[in-house]
Amino acid sequence: MATPAQYLGTGKRKTSVARVILRPGDGDTWINGKKIEEYFPRQVHRMLATAPLKTAGLEGQYDLRVRLHGGGPSGQAGAMRHGIARALVEVDPELRVPLKRAGFLTRDARIVERKKAGLHKARKAPQFSKR
Repeated sequence: MATPAQYLGTGKRKTSVARVILRPGDGDTWINGKKIEEYFPRQVHRMLATAPLKTAGLEGQYDLRVRLHGGGPSGQAGAMRHGIARALVEVDPELRVPLKRAGFLTRDARIVERKKAGLHKARKAPQFSKR
């Protein structure tokens, strides 16, 4: 018996990395061994993470298995969104155009800027005193 097809996608946002496995199924979503409602208690993060499925019109047709690490909830949800979009392009290359237009295939490269020597933060300098 052959195993069902599975599609892989890696998503990144800030310092978060998501490894997404898409399998034909009934729409179950597991993140690090937990249901999506358990892992992302906020509705905003759940909607953000599963937005590519809604755009592609494939809600409830694929099971999701996601391994997430690094960052916080918003970064992880963004990484998951990126990974799902990449996996969906693997499923059907025709989906590339609508997903690209929605901005799901672009890696959001904004990360925290490093602190520089002699400054309080990345750009915050000590107060200037003339005398």
